[in-house]
Amino acid sequence: MAKSDITGKRKLLARNVSHSNIKTKRWQHINIQARRLWVPELGRFVRLNVTTRDLRTIDKIGLLAYAKENNIQL
Repeated sequence: MAKSDITGKRKLLARNVSHSNIKTKRWQHINIQARRLWVPELGRFVRLNVTTRDLRTIDKIGLLAYAKENNIQL
């Protein structure tokens, strides 16, 4: 199952709505990337499945701070 290791985000159930307003179920998949990320505080790489939004936040505040914010132990 595609799921972010940090935030736990996974696919969402959505609806297709036709011109005649008939609704059918569909999945909204999230963009999961398998990444090997360097953690300078630990001095090693960590392999994680993260969303692209997670990657942007990690670039901004750092992996250890983002993991602590989401109560994840690396």
